[in-house]
Amino acid sequence: MRRTNDLAVLIERWFTDRLMKHRGVSPNTIASYRDTFRLLFAFAQTRLGRSPSQLTLRDIDAPFIGAFLENLETKRSASVRTRNLRLTAIRSFFRYAAFEEPAHSAHIQRVLAIPSKRCDKRQLQFLTGPEIEAILDCTDRSTWLGRRDYTLLLLAAQTGLRVSEIIDLDRDSVMLGRGAHVQCIGKGRKERSTPLTKVAQQALRYWLKEPGKRGATALFPNMHGGRLSADGVQALLNKYVAKAREHCQSLRSKRVSPHVLRHSAAMELLSIGAEC
Repeated sequence: MRRTNDLAVLIERWFTDRLMKHRGVSPNTIASYRDTFRLLFAFAQTRLGRSPSQLTLRDIDAPFIGAFLENLETKRSASVRTRNLRLTAIRSFFRYAAFEEPAHSAHIQRVLAIPSKRCDKRQLQFLTGPEIEAILDCTDRSTWLGRRDYTLLLLAAQTGLRVSEIIDLDRDSVMLGRGAHVQCIGKGRKERSTPLTKVAQQALRYWLKEPGKRGATALFPNMHGGRLSADGVQALLNKYVAKAREHCQSLRSKRVSPHVLRHSAAMELLSIGAEC
C-alpha cells in the first residue's frame, strides 16, 4: 500500500514530471519554486520540529502556510510581491497534488483558497537613449572584456532579450545578412527569432571576429570559456552604471537592471510606432 505521508516523493514527481517534463518551465521558474520549498522546509523544521522527510501532506495545511507567508514578510522582510511569488509556487504544487491525492481534496482546496495580497504595481523604469549611450561609453573597447560587455549590453538594450536568453546564446545563434536575427530559447523553452537592428548587426559582426575563449561555444563567454551567469551580467552592468553616473546625472536616481534594459528596448520600439 502506498504511504499517504510520502510528501517528498510527491514534490519530486511534481518537479520532474509535471514542471520539467510536461510543462517545460524555464530554469528560472524551477529555481524559484525550489527556493520556495527550501524556505518552507526550514520554517517547518523550526515550527513543527520535523525534517522534510518526516513531513506529511497534512502538515502543510492552510494555517501553516499562512504562518509561513507571514514569517516571510515579518522575519525575512520579503516584499508583498515576493510573498505572492512564494504562494504561486505552493499553489502550483497543490494543484498537482489535487490530482495525485484526491483523498486530501478538502485539505488541498483550503490551501488553494489562500488569497494573494494586493500590492501597488511600481511603474517600471526605462532608460533614455542618452542614458544607454552613457553606459555603453564606459566600456573599454580596447580590451576583450570591454568589447564583450559592450556587445552584450548593446544587444540587451536593442533587442529586449531576457538575460537568461542572452547568456544561453551560442555563436551560431547569430544569423547576419538579410533577415538578420538571433535564434534563442525563450520562456517556456520555446524557440524564437529576434530581429537585429543595424547597430546590433554591426556590433555582432565585429564581435564574432574575436577568437573564441578555449573553444567556447557561448556567444558571451567568461574568461574561462564558460557561460556567464545572470548574477555575472548584473555585476558587470552595475560596474558600468556606477561609472556612467559620474557624468550622467539622470542615472543617479534610477535602479538599472537587465530587465530595465529589456523594458527600454520595448519603449524604444513603441516610440517609433513598432508593435512589440
